[in-house]
Amino acid sequence: MVQQADGEPKENFGIVPPAATENLPRQFGKYTLLRRLASGGMAEIFLALQRSAGGFEKLIVIKRILPSMNQDKAFIDMLLHEARVAASMSHPNIVQTFDVGQVDGTYFIAMEHIHGEDIRSIVRAMRKKNLSEFPLEHAVAIATGMCAGLAYAHERRDLEGRLLNIVHRDISPQNIVVTFSGDVKIVDFGVAKSSSQSGEDTKDGQLKGKVPYMSPEQAAGGNIDWRSDIFAVGVLLFELSTGKRLFKGASEFETLKLICDKEYPHPSAVKAGFPPALDRIIMKALEKDREKRYQSAREMQSDLEAFIREERIPVSQISLTQWMQSLFEDKLAQQKEVLQDVKQLADIIAMQQGASFEGLTSPGTMSATGGTTTAPKRSSVGLWIALVLVTGAAVGGFLYMRQQAAERDAANAALLNKQNEVKPPEVKGSLELKCGGNEGCAIWISGDLRKDVTPAVIDGLPLDTDIQVKLTQEGFEAFRETVKLTEAQPKRTIQAVMKAGSVTVVLKIIPLANVWLDNKPLKGNPTKIEGLSADEEHKLVFQANGHVPKTITFTAKQGETKLIQETLAKLDPNAKPGEPQGGGTPSGGGGGGTGKVRVTSKGGFCSVTINGTGYGATPVEAVVKEGTARVTCKPDGGGASQSQAVQVKAGEVARAAFKLN
Repeated sequence: MVQQADGEPKENFGIVPPAATENLPRQFGKYTLLRRLASGGMAEIFLALQRSAGGFEKLIVIKRILPSMNQDKAFIDMLLHEARVAASMSHPNIVQTFDVGQVDGTYFIAMEHIHGEDIRSIVRAMRKKNLSEFPLEHAVAIATGMCAGLAYAHERRDLEGRLLNIVHRDISPQNIVVTFSGDVKIVDFGVAKSSSQSGEDTKDGQLKGKVPYMSPEQAAGGNIDWRSDIFAVGVLLFELSTGKRLFKGASEFETLKLICDKEYPHPSAVKAGFPPALDRIIMKALEKDREKRYQSAREMQSDLEAFIREERIPVSQISLTQWMQSLFEDKLAQQKEVLQDVKQLADIIAMQQGASFEGLTSPGTMSATGGTTTAPKRSSVGLWIALVLVTGAAVGGFLYMRQQAAERDAANAALLNKQNEVKPPEVKGSLELKCGGNEGCAIWISGDLRKDVTPAVIDGLPLDTDIQVKLTQEGFEAFRETVKLTEAQPKRTIQAVMKAGSVTVVLKIIPLANVWLDNKPLKGNPTKIEGLSADEEHKLVFQANGHVPKTITFTAKQGETKLIQETLAKLDPNAKPGEPQGGGTPSGGGGGGTGKVRVTSKGGFCSVTINGTGYGATPVEAVVKEGTARVTCKPDGGGASQSQAVQVKAGEVARAAFKLN
């Protein structure tokens, strides 16, 4: 279990009563501030509601600069830089920035609201439940998501095609969030540097970030690049997978010495039975010499995905979702109650403001460059349940806020009290769900994924309300049924009959590529996928060495055969950072030139590594440095690995052919 670093700046993410001069909820430009979530020395963080015409409602997070900092030009420049960097990016593993501007002379940033917990909070929750070991499959999934997000950021280019050279500089437990739907998000590019930034904040020699997660070059105050972030990912993965802190000195100075001067332990020396392949990945990320480190986050991501595939690590977004919801079960229930009450107060504020939020903006508000908003969602109780706040608000904070609102407006307090006197309908319904001979189906109730799997009894369901039940299992069509429980019949049993998936997908991918279906790797280079469920969204990821990975989503009707044709774009071998080769970089020793290694196999497929770097299943063509290259072929169907040494000459192709039994 990861312990948090001593001496780190603390932010109060618990109950933060509103300031004496500010009552919440209140209007702030086109947003309604609902709760103050955190307070620091430079800014405050609020949960806010954005409303507009047509019933559009969305929870967001507002970072509002303290009045004392609004006159600090250097700080405001840093804030605007953070907004520019963040708003230019749109990736599933990076928190999105929607807006930046001023309201009544106060600067703010509007950001995506994430329903999840950071790694620090996850570890604390594990400690409370006496869980000492972080599940390996979740640790690897989190690290893979971090690499995907960082690869996107590191490779960002401006409109003229020039690399922005973005470096996060603060990859640490506080800045990695796992959502309750199993996603991994990188937050806070507030200390990020890029080639577009100028001024004091970009100077090397200044220590920015959490000391225990700094690279040696960052700890020494030297020049840093994207490889510093890769080192931090290595530290986090070491700690999550071993349960031990890597750099923990008696003081910050001692911690810096550990990073810069001491030898690092191997994970396998810290934890018995540690997977050797994962040990190699972590130690490569932790190389003190950054020239020996992974040269791109995408290369590390590729090796992690190969490890997952070859070692059959049960990485699953559904499994991570269920684990998170189970870990924070009590907190989620409390958040739901508090946020529903806070929304009542926000509705009162809306009536005070004239009930119309359309076009409500501040004269000083400007849109963040490149910001894109999430598609509008229909207003319903389900929305509030699904978007409950990550910070774990407690009822005491709401009561304080409600008291302040009552003092401000007695009439509104009377209305609120009247609403509070209305008792909710008695909840006593339950559903018993079975999947026939296919138990272990995932359960969805009115759009929400439950932590239970079949067979299961779901209690606490409302009466006289349509309840949408969906059961899913890989290889089968989704089962759907709408039921209504009543006082006369408060309990029902649903015996689902799961039908085999009827959708067939034919793939024509140029070149042959490794394929991931719904976040799971498929064996070999498939040209046909059968037995998929109809009327469900599926995601395919294609990756081939030397080519840009491609992701597509699709749905198909029952019995449909869907043809998917894609030609993957070639990667520029001269691109920076790193020299990409299907998620990797050139490997090997020797001179400064590069050649190619072409690997084929007869009698089956095998997973290829060249000089310790994974390249996926055969056939493989990889760019490597000239010299001797060690090529290893591990049969996908099991059996002993085979190895060959080939000589690579600059500008030429070396071949390694394997015959499998």
